[in-house]
Amino acid sequence: MHAGSSGLAVRQAARDGRLSGHTSGLATRQVQGNVVILPADVADEFLRYCQRNSKPCPVLGMSEPGDPHLPVLGADLDIRTDVPRYRVWREGELVAEPTDVRDLWRDDLVAFVLGCSFSFEQALLDDGMQLRHIDQGRNVAMYRTNVATVPAGRFHGPMVVSMRPLRAADAIRATQITSRFPQVHGAPVHIGDPALIGIADLARPDYGDAVQVMADELPVFWACGVTPQAALAAARPPFCITHAPGAMLVTDLLNQQLASF
Repeated sequence: MHAGSSGLAVRQAARDGRLSGHTSGLATRQVQGNVVILPADVADEFLRYCQRNSKPCPVLGMSEPGDPHLPVLGADLDIRTDVPRYRVWREGELVAEPTDVRDLWRDDLVAFVLGCSFSFEQALLDDGMQLRHIDQGRNVAMYRTNVATVPAGRFHGPMVVSMRPLRAADAIRATQITSRFPQVHGAPVHIGDPALIGIADLARPDYGDAVQVMADELPVFWACGVTPQAALAAARPPFCITHAPGAMLVTDLLNQQLASF
């Protein structure tokens, strides 16, 4: 698999068991998404939560109950097989990490695909910007903040943010570029002093890998798609399936199609 692969080729590799790891760097022009699968009676609450917190939880697609296909995201797409690795949760506890969930599928399950920062990162790279975590082959640094999301039913929790260190001029340019992509988190939510949003130590991210912020750089924070996973952990639904970290659903949408202007 390589950067020029199509979304369908990546999904077929996952479906056939040839891909069970990260999708970073694969099909770089295609939109990748976070996956959350819930029973219908919980899904309504989760949809309200996403609608009230659209910056960290932007919904790209939502299936009908019991239907594993999302034609708006891909003509040949089966949510039960096309994610390289899944996580299965019961009462908030991780119980399995399979590569296929057909045996767990039920008539009442609803699949959500949420926007991912890979899309806006590609736009930054296309503009000639360097992103340190990519240069160093690391996962982006992510932090829980003291910024509360708007609750909906049982779903609540802190906003999680991802951080990329940038020089001031690049931070301004990055804000301009990412504001064009509201379906994949949009513009930054904070620039500068991490303590103002409750982050005590940039060297100790809650998720991902730390990267150094140089003396001439500012930490730039975007709303992050790990936010709904934090809300799921707090809600502890009786049954839930998500993607494993970094093992995203690759769609047929092009990143550039998500640009709002």
